[in-house]
Amino acid sequence: MADEPLVLGIETSCDETGVGIVRGTTLLADAVASSVDEHARFGGVVPEVASRAHLEAMVPTIERALKEAGVSARDLDGISVTAGPGLAGALLVGVSAAKAYAYALGKPLYGVNHLASHICVDQLEHGPLPEPTMALLVSGGHSSLLLSSDITSDVRPLGATIDDAAGEAFDKIARVLNLGFPGGPVIDRYAKEGDPNAISFPRGLTGPRDPAYDFSFSGLKTAVARWIEAKRNAGEDVPVRDVSASFQEAVVDVLTRKAVRACKDEGVEHLMIGGGVAANSRLRALAQERCEKAGIQLRVPRPKLCTDNGAMVAALGAEMVARNRAASDWDLSADSSLPVTDPHVPGRAHAHTHTHDHDHVHEVAKDNLYERS
Repeated sequence: MADEPLVLGIETSCDETGVGIVRGTTLLADAVASSVDEHARFGGVVPEVASRAHLEAMVPTIERALKEAGVSARDLDGISVTAGPGLAGALLVGVSAAKAYAYALGKPLYGVNHLASHICVDQLEHGPLPEPTMALLVSGGHSSLLLSSDITSDVRPLGATIDDAAGEAFDKIARVLNLGFPGGPVIDRYAKEGDPNAISFPRGLTGPRDPAYDFSFSGLKTAVARWIEAKRNAGEDVPVRDVSASFQEAVVDVLTRKAVRACKDEGVEHLMIGGGVAANSRLRALAQERCEKAGIQLRVPRPKLCTDNGAMVAALGAEMVARNRAASDWDLSADSSLPVTDPHVPGRAHAHTHTHDHDHVHEVAKDNLYERS
C-alpha cells in the first residue's frame, strides 16, 4: 500500500467542486461541495454562478478531503486536475488551484481529461480496468461510446451525441413536467411507479442507415414535450409517472442497445458505464440484463462515483503517476473542448517524445514554498 501513489484530484468542470484523494486504486477521501441549489431557480447551470461557487468552496473542500483521508498535503505524490472538457471559467478555477498547490508543495501536476476520469473511477470500485474496456459515458453534457486500451494514453471515440446529451434531455423533460432541476433523479423516482410501455416514444438514430454508435435525444425530447402539450391542450391530466417511465425507457433502450452492439462489433468483453446518468436505476438494470444475455461483463461504479467528483480525477492522476506519465507544465490551461483522445495534457517537452521525467517539478522542490509558509 505505502508504495502506491498518493494523489489529490480536483474536479470543477461544471457545478460540483470535487476533491478526492486516492492511494493507488484505494479511495481515501471524496469531498464534494455542490452549487446545484444555486442553479435550480434558473433550471440549469449558470457558468458564472458555478465559477464563483468553486472559488468559495475550493480551499475548504481541499482541507476537508485531507482531513478525511488522514494525510498531510506534504505526503502527496502528485496533484491532478480536470483540464477539460467543461465550462471554461469553472475549469480555470480548478486548474489555478491545482497549479498553486502543486507549485507550493513541489509536486508533479497532471491536467487530465474529464471523460477519461469518468472511466478510470471504476478502478476504485472494481479494481484495475481490463484492457481493452468499452465505456458508455452518459451525463448532462455527454453521451459517448469510448474504447480504451490504456486509460492514460489510448482512448478512442466510437460514437457521441449529435445534439442533446441524455442527461440534458432528462433535465428538459423534468422542466416540462414541472418536476424541478436536476431532472434525472426525480424522473427515475417517478418512473418506478409508471408503465414504461404506456406511451411509444421514438428511439433516435436506430434505423438501419443511421450511425451505429451515435446518439440523438433531441427528437425524443420534442416528441415527449408535444405529447404533454397535447394532453394539456385537451384539458386532460398528464400521467406524470407513465410519461417519466416511457421517456426513460426510450433513453436507456437506445443507450444499452448501442453499447452492447459496440462491444460485440469490437470483440470487447467488458462494458463500463459512467457519468451522472449511470446512477439511473433503470439504465443499470437494463444494461445488466442485456450484458448477461450477450456474455459481457458489466462494470458500473456506485452512484456517488458516477456523478462528477474529485475521486475520479485523483484515480486517473494516480494511474498517471503509477505508469510514469509525463507531468504537465506550469502554464497548463483549461481547455473547454479537450478531446477525449487526450487523456491528459503532458508538458510540451514530453508531448511528442513520451519521455517520463519531472525535472521542472524537482527544481521547484528545492525551494518548497509550502514548507516556508
